[in-house]
Amino acid sequence: MTPPPPSAGSRPSLLGVFAHPDDESLLAGGVLAQHAAAGAATAVVTATWAPDSHRAAELADALATLGAGDPRMLGFADARIPDSAPGRPRLCDAPIDEVVGLIVGHIRTARPQIVVTHDAYGQLTGHPDHLRTHQATILAFHAAGLEHLHPQAGAPWQPDALYAATHPHSGVGDLGPLLARVGKKVLSVPDEHVAAKVDVSSWLEQKWAAILAHRSEVAKERPLPGILARLPAAVREPITSTEHYTRLGVQPLPGRLGELTV
Repeated sequence: MTPPPPSAGSRPSLLGVFAHPDDESLLAGGVLAQHAAAGAATAVVTATWAPDSHRAAELADALATLGAGDPRMLGFADARIPDSAPGRPRLCDAPIDEVVGLIVGHIRTARPQIVVTHDAYGQLTGHPDHLRTHQATILAFHAAGLEHLHPQAGAPWQPDALYAATHPHSGVGDLGPLLARVGKKVLSVPDEHVAAKVDVSSWLEQKWAAILAHRSEVAKERPLPGILARLPAAVREPITSTEHYTRLGVQPLPGRLGELTV
């Protein structure tokens, strides 16, 4: 039986694979909202935190705001918060093949044209969960289309392209000093590595509401949602209104993120 088209809208269907609840909103909230508004199927896989945790409830609210469906949580523990998933290993300690197999299952179920994840630095701060998610998603992207890999995860499906949310040297701007002030790394890539620079200002209201949905992080001063929430809108909006992506995996059929190369 021929599967239905993966996207009913004018933009490609999209699956985000991120480490923590809030990464999806911070890194790709604008693109997720943009694609959903155009009628494309969108979904998000989150690698850490238990499905019955308070952060899962916050994630559900954020995804509803972005039009990205229900949470798809792998349920591993956060590297720095072991009790985030009682009885489960930390993501960075789990066998990589196990993590890959779970992501393959979601790719084959969601059947996206585009997959988006973290960059090779683990975003600006180099969080170990971001790095592990980046590694596992690259492997899963290629494995998803091969019938003899992870056969228990469903029928093969090969997305068209894999993108990594990133920050170019020129795009760090005011965000770099804000992160450095709380003792976090600032890791950015050369500008020429950026394949898509997406202006998401038209979807900034939804993106910001999704970030605010992660209430427990907004209440703290050190996490990025909390940092952003304490800024005046005039300072915050230039930081959040543009999303940058590098292209990691290319299949014979082209897939362009949001069909935007602005």
